[in-house]
Amino acid sequence: MNRRLARKQGEGLAGAKAEPEPEDAGERTIRAARRKKSAFELAVGALSRKERTVAEMRAWLAARDADPAEAEEAIERLIEIEQLDDERYASLFAEDKRELFGWGPDRIRTALIDKGLTRAIADAAAGSESRADVAERAADLLARRNDRLDDDSGRGKALAFLARRGYELETAYEAVRLAERRAA
Repeated sequence: MNRRLARKQGEGLAGAKAEPEPEDAGERTIRAARRKKSAFELAVGALSRKERTVAEMRAWLAARDADPAEAEEAIERLIEIEQLDDERYASLFAEDKRELFGWGPDRIRTALIDKGLTRAIADAAAGSESRADVAERAADLLARRNDRLDDDSGRGKALAFLARRGYELETAYEAVRLAERRAA
């Protein structure tokens, strides 16, 4: 038998089986404690990968069996050092959805509430633009889609599209009229 195989099988060079060293319960506990990360370490790692709301972080830590008291302490500490901020999250989320996906205020508000934010924070983030700016952005969205707005059918489809994107009906109608005037 070659030496590598003998070591792998736990045999010494003379062919006798090596006995594993006994370990006490204290050593096992210390090793387990070193392997297990604190709730704060888990939370910091999670935030390094993705911005989260307080509610999302609480659920994320609970899913990883973090001690509830330790998880709350970690969340409070992250809020204190401004690494976990629902208002910042809402503002960034709203800006991304507006610019990248063309979402309207209603859809943004609903998504933020679904993520566990309060109605007040969701309203502030979703309603940070004036109605004229929202209509202008919606008209730009219609122009990029190249919709035909010269008949009732085309205007109806554009209106339905904007409503699905989360624009209020009055604002969507204003945007359709604005896009129609630009196309003429």
